[in-house]
Amino acid sequence: MKVLIACEESQAVCIEFRKLGHEAYSCDILPCSGGHPEWHLQEDVIGVINREHWDMMIAHPPCTWLCQAMRTNAARKDRPKISAIFIEERDRGYDFFTSLFNADIKHIAVENPIGYINGKFRKPDQIVRPWMFGHPYRKDVCLWLKNLPLLKPTEIVPGRKKLDFWSTQRNPNGVSLKSKTFPGIAKAMAEQWGKL
Repeated sequence: MKVLIACEESQAVCIEFRKLGHEAYSCDILPCSGGHPEWHLQEDVIGVINREHWDMMIAHPPCTWLCQAMRTNAARKDRPKISAIFIEERDRGYDFFTSLFNADIKHIAVENPIGYINGKFRKPDQIVRPWMFGHPYRKDVCLWLKNLPLLKPTEIVPGRKKLDFWSTQRNPNGVSLKSKTFPGIAKAMAEQWGKL
């Protein structure tokens, strides 16, 4: 299966699909930090979608302007300039999200946290959490699915720690580790959706 992992510089999901023998590529405007540049397309994902045929796409569009925390921060009355920038960037983020979800690819999963997409687009098909896949952390990961089944939990673990540590840590590209896909979730995506 030919799989595109959109907006993924970490290559967490890409590597899991590659382990199972799929022709998977990560794609991001940033260089990859996963150690496999030969599997990374460093360019605009919309061009990649329009240029090649893909059997599946798993997309992780930036959530900076779409998440609940940003909306709350921008709504403060003492920040009128931030509010105007926020609305413009939020709308741009929403358009990018919908262009990914509506791409001409048979199997699609688009991931984002709880926020603007949930109300403007529609509720997610599923919300998964790291503790359902072997990691004792709390983080709501919303999935909007097209022709894909819901992910089944693989290893429910106790302990629901906040991601405060991860939110302050950054990888070599300056990307917050909080936005990286947990290995257990990446593995479940590859093992369960890779069987289609």
